[in-house]
Amino acid sequence: MKKLIAIVGARPQFIKHFALENEARKMFDLKTIHTGQHYDDNMSKVFFDRLGMKRPDYMLSLGGGEHGTQTGRMMIEIENILQVEKPDAVLVYGDTNSTLAGALTAAKMHIPVAHVEAGLRSYNKEMPEEINRVLTDHVSEWLFVPGETAVQNLRKEGITHQVYNVGDIMKDLVMKSVSHKWLVKPADASIPYFYVTIHRPYNTDEPARLQYVLKSLQKLGKKAVFAIHPRTRNAMKNYGLSFSDYPNIQFIEPQGYFESLGWMYYSHGVITDSGGMQKEAYWMQKKCVTVRKETEWVETLENGCNTLVFEELTNLDDLLNDCSGNYYHSETYGDGNSASKIVEVLS
Repeated sequence: MKKLIAIVGARPQFIKHFALENEARKMFDLKTIHTGQHYDDNMSKVFFDRLGMKRPDYMLSLGGGEHGTQTGRMMIEIENILQVEKPDAVLVYGDTNSTLAGALTAAKMHIPVAHVEAGLRSYNKEMPEEINRVLTDHVSEWLFVPGETAVQNLRKEGITHQVYNVGDIMKDLVMKSVSHKWLVKPADASIPYFYVTIHRPYNTDEPARLQYVLKSLQKLGKKAVFAIHPRTRNAMKNYGLSFSDYPNIQFIEPQGYFESLGWMYYSHGVITDSGGMQKEAYWMQKKCVTVRKETEWVETLENGCNTLVFEELTNLDDLLNDCSGNYYHSETYGDGNSASKIVEVLS
């Protein structure tokens, strides 16, 4: 069997890899490197214990540090592993520092790279993710894109060879989670609420901005259930902002994958600055407000299914209640069988 090494470094990549692993193991000697860029066993162990996912073959501890330092350390460790394993190809997901480190290292070693979730563009180069995804696309041999917009983005940059529109691999798992009832229903789902996650630097790293976001959530007509990211929690502590100042917000710990899907599924809408949650809300037919100036997932904006808001958050209630329910397209980002299509191409 050909040897394939997959590199993951953050929870969204871990989820994508779970969706791909079972299919890939049918055709490849598959090994996994987890860089440790972000890792929380409480969030991830359900994949091992309940759903039988194989633990990473290599578990590194390379979280923290500035972007250049972190990426460089990853490249050194990944290079050492690739020299020993000698894979036929390296597979990377998304747009983290782990993605770029894996892709650059493999390319410099003349090992072909497969990029899952290629072709996305925010056209905001202040986002480190934008730099990572552009560079990764330009050194990849196979580019697996989630939709037609990504195909067009790559074409504008002169990339047309071995571009495959396979749909979004995260849709595979979301659809299975709903149909197999893997998602976890919240204990108090009967009380109307909006589900919230906010963690990006432009929403958390300035006291006035974070306070404005929290005040806007406090004014919502329904309760805000806020799964608070460690970055946001630390920012609140540093700025002297107390949970008790916002009684309309129910602050909860970061949620496991199936718990988070459950909170979304039973909510009256989603407020987030996450990329993945925009899609998950879309597939579960939940109105989403994205607290950003741009999104890579432009298809979710069609007919107001997802709305971008950044400067003016005073009308969140109106936006969340503006949901006709007639604009969800079942085939947007594929049919939920991306993993098998990726494996078919690679094999």
